[in-house]
Amino acid sequence: MKKLVLNYHFFVLGIMSCILNSCNTKFRVWVGKDSQKIYNLKYGEHKRQKMDVFLPSEYPQDSPVVLIVHGGAWKYGRKEHMIQIQKMLFNHNIPSINMNYRLVSKHLTYKEQLEDINSAIEKFNSLSEKAELLPNNYILLGESAGGHLALLYGYQNPDKIKKIISLSGPTDFYSEQYLNSFYSKYTSGTIQKMVGTQFSRKNLSEDFQKASPIANVTHVPTLLFQGNQDFLVNQKQGLALDSVLTQMNIPHKLVFMDKTGHAPRFFNKKKRDSIIYPNILEWIRN
Repeated sequence: MKKLVLNYHFFVLGIMSCILNSCNTKFRVWVGKDSQKIYNLKYGEHKRQKMDVFLPSEYPQDSPVVLIVHGGAWKYGRKEHMIQIQKMLFNHNIPSINMNYRLVSKHLTYKEQLEDINSAIEKFNSLSEKAELLPNNYILLGESAGGHLALLYGYQNPDKIKKIISLSGPTDFYSEQYLNSFYSKYTSGTIQKMVGTQFSRKNLSEDFQKASPIANVTHVPTLLFQGNQDFLVNQKQGLALDSVLTQMNIPHKLVFMDKTGHAPRFFNKKKRDSIIYPNILEWIRN
């Protein structure tokens, strides 16, 4: 009798497993008839290494997956701050991943954050067949510090990243223009912690060049958003990268917004809906 009960128990578990892992499903969490939203999917063992995957009901197999990287000066922020963009993409039938990553601390720098982007990509690559999508077919979208990480990872991994979108992302931590600017005086402390190396104008470590997207550009099409009144990321940051991309003849677009500060989608619904979102959608689709 005991053996029968145990067999019945495993039979029920087997049935439940078949239902949850049905061959007709891409993942195990369903929302609506066909679309899916998977929250806090682990891509590593650290508590921050989680991502939300949104799969609309209809998309072609060659559709790129937009990987969203939040901002927060590299040491703050979370994926929930980017939920508006992820919902917008979902409503336009664009698959997306919205990720948390480990934050800068005494023992963690931007390098570990780039590793987290790579781990999230490898995790989804392992699931891409179930999602009926292609592996290594990503568009990186980052905001502020997340824009910096998106640019740097994208330029370093052109085999995985098809396009980059940076909203108010810093680009330059080493040039004479940056070093001689007032902007560097109030940002160098944060940049020093992010890079993990002492900042010295007289003897600047090459680590700051390695962390600068403008020094690592490769042939990845890039969409930039920059406000001319951005106090947190000076307008020359976006203009400097735009100039390098132009010189290297790399497909790109700079959306330079007049009378606009940092990350305007948070504070200006009109610009978000009439400028930022339409440009993002056009960049993804073309």
